[in-house]
Amino acid sequence: MIKKPTLLFCVFLFLSFQGFTQSSIKKLLKEYNNESIPYISIDSLLTKTNVVLLDTREEVEFNTSHIKGAICVGYDFFNLDTVTTHIKDKSTEIIVYCSIGIRSEDIGEKLTAAGYTNVKNLYGGIFEWKNKNNPVYTTDNIETNNIHTHSKDWSKLVTKAVKIY
Repeated sequence: MIKKPTLLFCVFLFLSFQGFTQSSIKKLLKEYNNESIPYISIDSLLTKTNVVLLDTREEVEFNTSHIKGAICVGYDFFNLDTVTTHIKDKSTEIIVYCSIGIRSEDIGEKLTAAGYTNVKNLYGGIFEWKNKNNPVYTTDNIETNNIHTHSKDWSKLVTKAVKIY
């Protein structure tokens, strides 16, 4: 049986860590993004039905897991032709995402420069998506608990997944 003070301390640590993660993502986004692409919250995305999700992480990250229905467009080797092949209507609502939302802003800027008019950046990316207990899938469309995190440092931002790097 866990004593009440021990339980309270454990709850305090858990909640502190959760806050650390959310504030760390917020801090990183403030530091690296200029908000040129408007954010969309996870809660708002969950209410959408007719959007195109573009995963702007690298293929190895996408293959580990991604949000269901997303198209992998990559970052280092991003090719606009991949998008124009899939999305002809430039007014289509496009949600770009990456690990937390930094790389996806860059790709969102490229899409906007190419004439796409309804591009949004998923705030907190796939890390926050998974931290809020939303499902992610393998390339075989099987739900998984794995998230590719790049490194031990970045893995600190993920609280509710198996961390792969």
